[in-house]
Amino acid sequence: MSAPRKLVIAIDGPAGSGKSTIAAQLAKRLGYINLESGAMYRAVALKALEQKVPLDDAGALRALADVTVIQLEPHGEGNRVLLDGRDVSQRIRQADVTAAASRISMHPPVRRVLVARQRELGANGGVVMEGRDIGTAVFPNAEVKIFLDANPFVRAERRVLQSGVHSLEETQRILAEVAARDERDRTRSASPLVAASDAAILDTTHKTIAEVVGEIEAIVKKAVRS
Repeated sequence: MSAPRKLVIAIDGPAGSGKSTIAAQLAKRLGYINLESGAMYRAVALKALEQKVPLDDAGALRALADVTVIQLEPHGEGNRVLLDGRDVSQRIRQADVTAAASRISMHPPVRRVLVARQRELGANGGVVMEGRDIGTAVFPNAEVKIFLDANPFVRAERRVLQSGVHSLEETQRILAEVAARDERDRTRSASPLVAASDAAILDTTHKTIAEVVGEIEAIVKKAVRS
């Protein structure tokens, strides 16, 4: 009996919808590779900040991305992220890098460099890839496409919990940050955040991670049989 074929699973959605955690757990359950596109943009953003490359200089950022080595290694419930051989897994999650990554991801030349790498990594299937344009731009022919969403306030609350700081000021800052990120992602000219026409749309507002992973796993099993 032949082994089940390996699929490309694309998971898209806005910040705080649960993409990273859900993709990591799903990949682990399926024995797939977890390709975290956001980590790749964050890594380039961190390098740009460190080298003082202007975040509005698309050409300089593309050149930087061209010579940047990014490795994603499975680790625990997510990925260990190496930037030119250096572990930046924690650093790229900090607020300044998050904001910078959102800005550089708006530049088409930067996206072209990273999308080409993402396609290479997923060429043989057996991958769960999450981001904001995976099912529409990176892998438009993915066998399984999922779009996760949730109430904006719930998404912001999740970000607050992740930050570990629960002051009113921090909560207000993160609410504003999530709203601004949504606006940038949905209105950018290069691959805006939008659900693919053939994506299964799942609202995670009132669901646990385990429930969402289970729903997607059922969709994957159906796709494998088809």
